[in-house]
Amino acid sequence: MLPFCGYNMADYFGHWLDRGNATADELLPRLYYVNWFRKDSDGRFLWPGFGENIRVLKWIFERCERQGEARETPIGFVPRSLGTVGLNVDLAELLDVNSDKLRAELESIEEHYAAFGDRLPKALRR
Repeated sequence: MLPFCGYNMADYFGHWLDRGNATADELLPRLYYVNWFRKDSDGRFLWPGFGENIRVLKWIFERCERQGEARETPIGFVPRSLGTVGLNVDLAELLDVNSDKLRAELESIEEHYAAFGDRLPKALRR
């Protein structure tokens, strides 16, 4: 996401963490983690991207309307299906949140956060 953000990511993280402190009268946004750039064991992208992203966005909108089916995992809720008919994707691998590769990606977040130095919100520091 770094190439797409127009300001310091530490400030961006802080903004959304502050939103979590909003009053009950305010409508809080739903947050979704999407990694369009995950790769399989052969180094190929798991998701085809571009126009197919609408399938993921459709599921997100359905979730906002309390309709999209999901299963709870250690990283949050993931889709039970994304309507992948006609796509050449391995849905089992795409939705596998227990893989060693994904686990390694999640563990590398501390290294990523270190790049933001003192601007990183305290809530994201260990």
